[in-house]
Amino acid sequence: MYNTLKGKVALVAGGTRGAGRGVAVELGAAGATVYVTGRTTRESRSEYGRPETIEETAALVNEVGGDGIAVQVDHLEREQVCALIERIERDHGRLDVLVNDVWGGELLAQWDTPLWEHDLDGGLRLLRLAVDTHIITSHYALPLLIKRPGGLVVEMTDGTKEYNDRNYRVSFFYDQAKSAVIRLGFAQAHELRQYGCAAVTLSPGWLRSEMMLDLFGVTEENWRDATAREPHFVISETSRYVGRAVAALAMDPDVLRWSGQSLSSGQLAREYGFTDLDGSQPDCWRYIVEVQDQGKPAEVTGYR
Repeated sequence: MYNTLKGKVALVAGGTRGAGRGVAVELGAAGATVYVTGRTTRESRSEYGRPETIEETAALVNEVGGDGIAVQVDHLEREQVCALIERIERDHGRLDVLVNDVWGGELLAQWDTPLWEHDLDGGLRLLRLAVDTHIITSHYALPLLIKRPGGLVVEMTDGTKEYNDRNYRVSFFYDQAKSAVIRLGFAQAHELRQYGCAAVTLSPGWLRSEMMLDLFGVTEENWRDATAREPHFVISETSRYVGRAVAALAMDPDVLRWSGQSLSSGQLAREYGFTDLDGSQPDCWRYIVEVQDQGKPAEVTGYR
């Protein structure tokens, strides 16, 4: 796998932390030049108030052999996104992979709160962060991506189409956001096909993001301690796992076979043979349906 994306240029929009960071690092490990964007830098913070920065992600890309380039961008600001794409075109003349991972809604979602009781401004802000950012970024980035066949757009979300179509995602606005992004991937696939480019929607499983580890009061080294509080956390995965899914798609010369589909990290691990950092292959969404949602005790045999 090493250096098979050498000479390719990727943009991970929303690469400060979580899945975006894992994707950026794995694209770098495959040899790509990776633009990492977000709002949090060494000098300034977003409303998240988190410590992770885009510079840290770019440094991690460099450590694994890629070329990480951090650019502060608010993807709701059209001028900033346009300037970013102009910079990529000026400096490299190409864009091969676009990963729309901007999110930012955890602090805005009110769980188990009906629409009429949910803070309206917060809910609408959540939708803007989750959906408008992706649309704005693709609007400016796709003209560069379609200049060469083989380009790939990955729309990151939470939950597969099959799961989200059948299940309410605990908050009206969260439910709308995560399902809307699936449709973004489908629609872009339709428009990109004539240019020989693909678009997919991809969901990680239960992600051991920096925020999730903090929530449970654990680190990546002792994450299993959190299963005493939440037994089903045993199916969780690192952000590098979904990163390897994106890298596998980007390296697949027949990636158009996936275009328009809703995919998961566990599904693609079975297809391409990659593993998480511990050598396992968590299949979270199958586990959730067959074990967690059935009220069965936590047991990952056959699921990772």
